[in-house]
Amino acid sequence: MKKCTDLRSCIDMLRDIPGQLIETDIEADPHAEISGVYRHVGAGGTVMRPTKQNGPAMVFNNVKGHPGARVCTGILASRQRVGYILGEKPERLGFKLMEAVSNPIPPVLIPNERAVCQQEVYLASDPDFDVRKLVPAPTNTEEDAGPYITMGLCYATDPETGEKDVTIHRLCLQGKDIISMYFVPGGRHLDIFREKYEKMGKPMPISISIGVDPAICIASCFESPTTPIGYDELHCAGGLRGEPVELTKCLTIDELCIANSEYVLECELIPGEYIREDINTNTGYAMPEFPGYIGAALPAVPVLKVKAVTTRHNPIMQTVIGPSEEHVSMAGLPTEASILLMEKKALNDFVQNVYCAPFGGGKYGAVIQVKKVAPIDEGKQRQAGLIAFAAFRELKHVFLVDEDVDLFDINDVIWAMTTRFQADMDMIPIPGVRLHPLEPSSDPAYSTSCRHHGCACKAIFDCTVPFDLKDKFKRCSFMNIDKDKWADVL
Repeated sequence: MKKCTDLRSCIDMLRDIPGQLIETDIEADPHAEISGVYRHVGAGGTVMRPTKQNGPAMVFNNVKGHPGARVCTGILASRQRVGYILGEKPERLGFKLMEAVSNPIPPVLIPNERAVCQQEVYLASDPDFDVRKLVPAPTNTEEDAGPYITMGLCYATDPETGEKDVTIHRLCLQGKDIISMYFVPGGRHLDIFREKYEKMGKPMPISISIGVDPAICIASCFESPTTPIGYDELHCAGGLRGEPVELTKCLTIDELCIANSEYVLECELIPGEYIREDINTNTGYAMPEFPGYIGAALPAVPVLKVKAVTTRHNPIMQTVIGPSEEHVSMAGLPTEASILLMEKKALNDFVQNVYCAPFGGGKYGAVIQVKKVAPIDEGKQRQAGLIAFAAFRELKHVFLVDEDVDLFDINDVIWAMTTRFQADMDMIPIPGVRLHPLEPSSDPAYSTSCRHHGCACKAIFDCTVPFDLKDKFKRCSFMNIDKDKWADVL
């Protein structure tokens, strides 16, 4: 199998695996049509039905209004495909990321002449410059505030400590050299950097790298406490690949960018300058977010001034449908790794595996598989649930299951809930806890237990059998067949 080192080699690898990639030369309009097509091909996740789970990735080779450019989506929209890309069994992906965090490899700097992301250079000082014409950013729906960069790796530096961070943010193209940048409230690392620059009255240099090795996209979604402020997630991406991420210097700002990117936008975040997110459309909406609802356009979001765009020859724009399975992979796998890391420290090998399922967008719901081997293990499962909330503060619901339940099969999880769960004793509510602000029911208008928007009643659903009753809850045992004998039908 071919090795994946950047987006292009990843696409080449998927071409060789049946059912993992579709390419089309039909002209596609980036305004809602690309997402409308891919919804049926393989978006999955929390996208409104009908949609297809575990469908192939897709490359659009003929993008209306952008000759020579291509758009790809769905690269990570299947756990099986992520397994191919990272060289790991799908059920072991959380463990692979956990090991990468524990074995980081720092990025390296390469000279500009070796950086393929700078094969083509477009300067904002050129009177014909227009980022909207250079970057074929799609809209997810016809109600979106504008074209959004949804897979942009934003890289910046703390002005006081020199520490760096990379994260993905909601970026809307607002003008020929203007982009709005949404920061989720709650101490995202780049937002902390931004506040420091704001107090200093200085613009904050930010590079936006688009179309990179998918391992970098996944690693960038780690959050505190697994990757606290000062931890550059590119170290984790290096650990994931077993080799360092290559960076290069930007041409117009004092910042670095990912050297094998398809696109790099060199920008400055302007202190004290804000813009209404839907200023060009007046729809009242931003774009679809991972919970499956379209987000409200915000009245004032920070402004990025674009100084330059650099690209590879015939670049590939990578994009994601907000509520798709691709978001589940990017957000859920690092969450699984974070939970596994803390569970192992606290409970050794009691927790067998963790799955952050599509129904929670990779953030709100986790299934934790445990194995009770002695009477003293009773009660540890609920401790595991509490540890999960500490590992990832945006988690809302935890489902606990035994080792005989397939945690990756939600039907099996609900079977355990149906036959091994009594709500009056096995549901543990935890009211008034901070959650992610995009979860719409976490609001005082919905429940009086929510004192403020973004506070929620979290819950543990203990669907495990009490240890002293395990003999009464044995599943049906079937014959262990000779798999070689039946290889043609299995």
